[in-house]
Amino acid sequence: MIKLIIGFIVLAGAALYLMSKGGNIDMGGEKHGIETDHPPAAAAPAATASTAKP
Repeated sequence: MIKLIIGFIVLAGAALYLMSKGGNIDMGGEKHGIETDHPPAAAAPAATASTAKP
């Protein structure tokens, strides 16, 4: 039983070390709301009189 606990601690430590060396890792969970990284979508162009059919 003690071998399982020690093995888990070693594996968890190795995983945390590798994740810390990986760069930008966000462990905050799902993000909801307006604080996203992508820019907002462009608005669709309005129809003009030259494209309207008589």
